[in-house]
Amino acid sequence: MSMIELNERSEYIFSYIVENYLRLGMPIGSKQVLSDLGLDVSSATIRNVMASLETQGLIISPHTSAGRIPTSRGLKFYIDGLMEIGDIDQNDKARIDLMCAEAGHTTHDMLDRAGQMLSGLSQHLGLVLAPKLDKPVRQIQFVKFAPAQALVVIVSADGLIENRLIEMERDFNESELQRLSNFINELCAGRTIGDISKTLSAAINENRIHLDQITRDLVTKGLAVATTNHANEPHLIIKGQSRLLEDVQALEDLERARDLFALIEDQQRMMHLVQSTNEGEGVKVYLGAENDIFNHAGWSMMIAPYKNADNNIIGALGVIGPTRLNYGRIIPILDYTSRVLTKLIG
Repeated sequence: MSMIELNERSEYIFSYIVENYLRLGMPIGSKQVLSDLGLDVSSATIRNVMASLETQGLIISPHTSAGRIPTSRGLKFYIDGLMEIGDIDQNDKARIDLMCAEAGHTTHDMLDRAGQMLSGLSQHLGLVLAPKLDKPVRQIQFVKFAPAQALVVIVSADGLIENRLIEMERDFNESELQRLSNFINELCAGRTIGDISKTLSAAINENRIHLDQITRDLVTKGLAVATTNHANEPHLIIKGQSRLLEDVQALEDLERARDLFALIEDQQRMMHLVQSTNEGEGVKVYLGAENDIFNHAGWSMMIAPYKNADNNIIGALGVIGPTRLNYGRIIPILDYTSRVLTKLIG
């Protein structure tokens, strides 16, 4: 496909055709374009511009009417080069900040809530590629959080930070917690949480180390592995599948939705898809057959990566919906959420 070249008038008319489609989902003809934009040109001039846009593969007639809608290529060209992306809406920002505000939740809990929030804000399907969580540990720190409460900060070897808020049987002071942290780090640095738990348990049972019952319980709580086995492997968190059916408007849409459901339920294929898109910076938009796996015309996917403390990409989050998404709103939501997760995890 040749390079797209548009002059100022063509860009203006093309942008209006796309915006009309995203807003109303309807084809628009040259007479309506001329009337809506109030340009001081003839209807023939508008038709010539639209003919040129069609020749370049940017717009198409969906049926025999004179109206035109953007093609996938045209929509991608508009999103990547012509659409103005503003700052995130303050109400959306406040909801994201509230979701991330509570301390003491595990990383998996945080990512699960992020997927639910993305589905709620976008009104479409939200997904999060969660990293493997049971990784070699660089450091473990017990920090006094409140009376009879401690925050366990676990830093993995690749920079991922996991916070766990635990209740204590008695009120340990900060020096006691620091000594406990030093003891665990000397014994277990470089091992996974699962290995650390086994090592400490064996050492206690064999009387190689001596801890009173209250301290032993504190260590056990602090090192409790994530709630489900699959959380220890990279996996997808998917929220809002039922919203896909709300986007179905015709029988052929229902067939495409069924195909998409089958893809979503295939975790391995979905993980391969998301992992193939999480390189680089910022939000990426994929439309229909543009991706080898996500070859569902009529659907689009937006993906943004998040990172750890070492600035390495460890996961991604995204939204799947019809091509008529509110890209101008959802892209800032994804971008801001990925930056917040990067800050919290790192």
